[in-house]
Amino acid sequence: MPNPFPGMNPYLEQPDFWSDFHNQLVAALARALVPRLLPKYRVVTDKWVYTVTDTMTLALGRPDVSIQQRKLDESSVATVVQRPVQPVPVRVPMPLEIQQAYLEVKDATTQEVVTVVEVLSPANKTGEGRSQYQAKRERILGGLTNLVEIDLLRAGPPFLLEIDAIQSHYRILVSRSQSRPMADLYPFNLADPIPPFPLPLRAEDGEVLVDTQALLEDLYEQLGYDYFIDYQSPPPSPWIMADIQSVLQA
Repeated sequence: MPNPFPGMNPYLEQPDFWSDFHNQLVAALARALVPRLLPKYRVVTDKWVYTVTDTMTLALGRPDVSIQQRKLDESSVATVVQRPVQPVPVRVPMPLEIQQAYLEVKDATTQEVVTVVEVLSPANKTGEGRSQYQAKRERILGGLTNLVEIDLLRAGPPFLLEIDAIQSHYRILVSRSQSRPMADLYPFNLADPIPPFPLPLRAEDGEVLVDTQALLEDLYEQLGYDYFIDYQSPPPSPWIMADIQSVLQA
């Protein structure tokens, strides 16, 4: 069964599927680019590692920690009976190591990074991971490396642009080093196919067009997502079932 949505499948955004889909998409992008960029460029799949704190706390019940005691005078010889205090199971915030896969297009001769391709994840759109990714993003934008940022997640606020009046469910940003601060934004919604984007290289080599929608369709069938996704279940937040049905029934 093919992907039932015309573009991004919102059910792939849920935690049970996103991590695998993200890694598979990054690998598929690399496989699609390698034969088109050889021999001048290398396409390298790399990971950046950062640490966030797991602040989720889980209450494991309400144990009885009360102590019963009766007031005694000095002449009393009665024994005070106390119930032992029971420990309360809690979770403490733990540092978590997050590995985020991304692509680098390198000059095959000098090994200089020409373009970085990021597929955003919840880990770098929210919380501490967001601020750490933002720092990396600013380093790239402040240098001579091109940046492509693919955001296929409705959850989490998009990274702001200088003038960010465009609202959309998803977006792809193409920032060419020689054109900054101007960049090209490809906004699209659930009812739209994912638009192809041009992958910038060195100015003398032009650009290659990347069809992310075709890669998603291939992965959806190759990995058998239709066997595991329950389309009768609620979609991941902030989607609601009415959003999904309006697209599927169109």
